[in-house]
Amino acid sequence: MKKYRTLLFDVDDTLLDFGEAERLALRLLFEDQEMPLTSELEAHYKRINHGLWRSFEEGKLDRDEVVNTRFSILFKEYGQEVDGALLENKYRSYLEEGHQLLHGAFELITDLQHQYDLYIVTNGVSKTQDRRLRDSGLHPLFKDIFVSEDTGFQKPMKEYFDYVFARIPNFTVDKGLIIGDSLSADIKGGQLAGLDTCWFNPDMLPNNTGIVPTYEIQHLDELYEILNVEKDSVGVSSCLS
Repeated sequence: MKKYRTLLFDVDDTLLDFGEAERLALRLLFEDQEMPLTSELEAHYKRINHGLWRSFEEGKLDRDEVVNTRFSILFKEYGQEVDGALLENKYRSYLEEGHQLLHGAFELITDLQHQYDLYIVTNGVSKTQDRRLRDSGLHPLFKDIFVSEDTGFQKPMKEYFDYVFARIPNFTVDKGLIIGDSLSADIKGGQLAGLDTCWFNPDMLPNNTGIVPTYEIQHLDELYEILNVEKDSVGVSSCLS
């Protein structure tokens, strides 16, 4: 079994429950706008948001274009002109409050920190991700946090990973593994950078992309077997003999 030394973790929907944080932030934002957040409206927002972030991953838009236009695009389709940047700031303040951990995430990271060099690799807004990671208790368990906003690049760009690799002491790509929920950002990006990849797919979504991960897991606990590490209830892991 392959022995890894450096583990690169995505944040949203890998360690932290972004879906729950997003739902709460949207509800509070729309309450502030005195507009009911219907399931249809929420779904429409997510389609717009997903498309914009996909364009960001492809290098077609920068981060500011994504976050400062998504709400103005949405509200315009419902006949309202709004200040997209202003709504983004309000939404961001609500989103920063969301730091719910996915099941098993804290225990996993607490165990693995004693055997591996752990790093965060995430697309997003630095202030938001920093606040959420600190509030969740995960921040001190990682050696460093790499947010796309700070690097000038984003997953899946090879330049993003070059930036990360250059800042990890004694890093070798053959000893690295990236774990994330996004085929287009985490898995494709890892492959472009020469990393082994682990697709976290809790909903057992079909993969029709042609992007084939090294591993696929449905539960975070499955990483213990991949890494050949024993789960320790007191938070200290040990390699299996």
